[in-house]
Amino acid sequence: AGYSLECEPHPATDGLLAAAGTLETALARLGKPMGELIERLAARLDDEADSLDTQTRNRVESVTRSLERRGLTQISAWRDMLKALGNETPEAFVDWFAVERQFGREVDVAFHRHYVDPMVPFARDVASEAHGVLVTSATLRDITSDDRDPDGDGWPQAAARTGASHMARPAVHVAVPSPFDYGKQTRVLIVGDVNRNSADQVSAAYRELFTASGGGALGLFTAINRLKTVHQRIAGPLEDLDIPLYAQHVDPLDTGTLIDIFRAEEDSCLLGTDAVRDGVDVPGRSLRLIVFDRVPWPRPDILHRARRNAFGGRDYDEALTRLKLKQAFGRLIRRADDKGVFVMLDRALPSRLAAAFPEAVEIQRLGLSEAVAQVKAFLSREGEGG
Repeated sequence: AGYSLECEPHPATDGLLAAAGTLETALARLGKPMGELIERLAARLDDEADSLDTQTRNRVESVTRSLERRGLTQISAWRDMLKALGNETPEAFVDWFAVERQFGREVDVAFHRHYVDPMVPFARDVASEAHGVLVTSATLRDITSDDRDPDGDGWPQAAARTGASHMARPAVHVAVPSPFDYGKQTRVLIVGDVNRNSADQVSAAYRELFTASGGGALGLFTAINRLKTVHQRIAGPLEDLDIPLYAQHVDPLDTGTLIDIFRAEEDSCLLGTDAVRDGVDVPGRSLRLIVFDRVPWPRPDILHRARRNAFGGRDYDEALTRLKLKQAFGRLIRRADDKGVFVMLDRALPSRLAAAFPEAVEIQRLGLSEAVAQVKAFLSREGEGG
């Protein structure tokens, strides 16, 4: 029972609506004096406009804004959520209850409400107030073809993901070609003879691939438990080879510090999950190999299911997965003289996800022994000129 739990709020269980009504009433009582205080502070600003010094006026305005943003706005949203338990959740939102557990302990119990499309409030509350908005990313577009993108250029999905589709004026699209020669600087290897459900086989694959590269490797996992299992099994053998191994969720360091150490120690290895995949910027030989344990399909939780239904079903899942792979692959090459190998230990990677990688890159499906040999040959210092 160490896993987090979640459930939909409808239909309500016995006693839930009564408890929600009691809490809603209590929140209303809490919000009333806040509202009165805000009104009195506003009145003071008006009544004493000719005598309040600038410092006092700024302090009063600051307190008023804080009460509205951190008090009344939150209370209003919570009351709406509680009232909705007796009715249907508004179409723009998805509600759920969750119990978060860590190390077998319950650390949080919550009633969540999220926008199905989070870019609606972004466009309304953030972008609409700006003189201009620039959104740039090497993984902005998912270049493939489906019913929503007949041209296959990725701009319709990019507009949806960035909120541009909700803005009053159409966005200006700019695509700049990469300066890197990915066909020469990278390799993509799909290993087909490792049983992804066998901890022994997966651990052995990581050990041999990290050894072949001589370090400078990032191991990415879709589950923390698998990361910890692999770490436990390969830390000793790598230490015997003088290859330092660090791991998110194992070492008592924050992610930023782990990445800094990984960047500084050219022949170290790092194991991590999503935060490492999306946040690492390590140019040079310190990152020359990336190994994924499995295809990073989205986790089918309540929020994802709602968004999946709204944004295209399987096409949405595949787009998210391609973008995760593209993001990870992009970590390898940060400058013109970088070289790197991307290895997937999941034979179930479908060919339709190949658009995650640049066209110039050849995707090879092979066995582990062949992959180890290719990693060693491609990343050897003697072979860096070719």
